[in-house]
Amino acid sequence: MAVIVALVWRLNSFGFVGLPPSLPASRLWVEPARKFCYLRSMIRSPSFAGVILAAGESSRMGRDKALLPWPPAAAAQTASNETFLSAAIRSLSQAADFVLVVVGKNEAALASIVYANGASLVVNPDPDRGQFSSLQMGLHEVLNHGRDAAIITLVDRPPAASATVQSLREAFEVADQYIWVVVPEFTGKHGHPYLIGREMIEAFLRVPATSTARDIEHAHQEHIQYVRVEDPFVSMNVNTPEDYAALQAPGRIVDC
Repeated sequence: MAVIVALVWRLNSFGFVGLPPSLPASRLWVEPARKFCYLRSMIRSPSFAGVILAAGESSRMGRDKALLPWPPAAAAQTASNETFLSAAIRSLSQAADFVLVVVGKNEAALASIVYANGASLVVNPDPDRGQFSSLQMGLHEVLNHGRDAAIITLVDRPPAASATVQSLREAFEVADQYIWVVVPEFTGKHGHPYLIGREMIEAFLRVPATSTARDIEHAHQEHIQYVRVEDPFVSMNVNTPEDYAALQAPGRIVDC
């Protein structure tokens, strides 16, 4: 009897139905578990959060790049109260459920802009560990907020056009399931913002904070899709006063 009962318990644990109450233990009766068929959706529907990395010290610029006026004064036809940071938040907001801004020692200087534009702050207590540590902190918060994908950009560049960000999101949603990352490409150069799914988020979080996003992406190159866009800002870095001054030249500013 004990052997039969133990066998029934084991069968139950694997999805079988055991002895009906009305049958004696000498008559063992089992029923195969029901089979389920799962159909993979042709289009993914991830929930995106925007992540802006803004914890750097902007040493080569001489002032916080997040606070640079956008568009530059000489290029703007009318005076603008926007900054690189506020424009970046606006750029991501239409394609993301919410936007997180990772800050460091500049928290006090950036907080009012972050909150005024409907974003949230994430503070990196030790930004000297490098930019990747800020990325990891932002991605932890993405998961903590129940999202499974992120749109990531840097604050040290002109904002990508909202239409560019939306096209990247659409490319991610229709990509094959083995694509974890969608990266914009302009004239052969890769840039930001790039989009990552849950698999890449976890890959980024598994490695030390001293790592680099580029190294981790290269280790998963087969999961990356590059999407051509007609937006020069995706690959444009602004690191020095000369880089910023070049943006003031006529014809360099496009609608974002």
